[in-house]
Amino acid sequence: MTRRGRRPAEEVRADILEAVGAILLSEGSANLTFERVSREASVSKTTLYKWWPSMGALALDGYFHAVEGTLAFPDTGDIRVDLISQLRAFGELMTRTPGGRVLTELIGRSQTDEDLAIAYRRLYSSQRRRLACERLRRAQEVGQIRSDVDLQIIVDQLWGAVYHRLLIPDEPVTDRFIDGLVTNLLDGVASRKA
Repeated sequence: MTRRGRRPAEEVRADILEAVGAILLSEGSANLTFERVSREASVSKTTLYKWWPSMGALALDGYFHAVEGTLAFPDTGDIRVDLISQLRAFGELMTRTPGGRVLTELIGRSQTDEDLAIAYRRLYSSQRRRLACERLRRAQEVGQIRSDVDLQIIVDQLWGAVYHRLLIPDEPVTDRFIDGLVTNLLDGVASRKA
């Protein structure tokens, strides 16, 4: 009989994040507990608590792991096409899967849970912002965006508008809305003088 031995930490972590992501995207966060994740990922609760200070932090890490591929930033060479593609994928995830409700719940909980707020910035928002800025910087380098434009502000203008509609749902997040956001940003909104 051969003993398997201890699994590498990266493998254990990947199994945990896979289990958490699967639960969140199929069911939402209502049934997500340390006990369930421990059981489904075949790890001890001690291991979970060692790596994540709260259920919210674990949920956020699992969420980012689960959506990373879906929300990857394409690079076709055309920033307009790439922004529309990424924002539509984000809008679809947020409005047509349990993942959208999960993220808005986590954002809400992060207002009163300092550990979750820190995890949100470190694990999710800063990573999403970094990916967007990298793609925008490449567009800047090839002259598709002016060199004097603050890329962080572009991120806030585009994704901030989508988050606004998600968190204050007076108006829906639609493809038409996303197309309009990108057009207004890239083409400008000032009238052209004759």
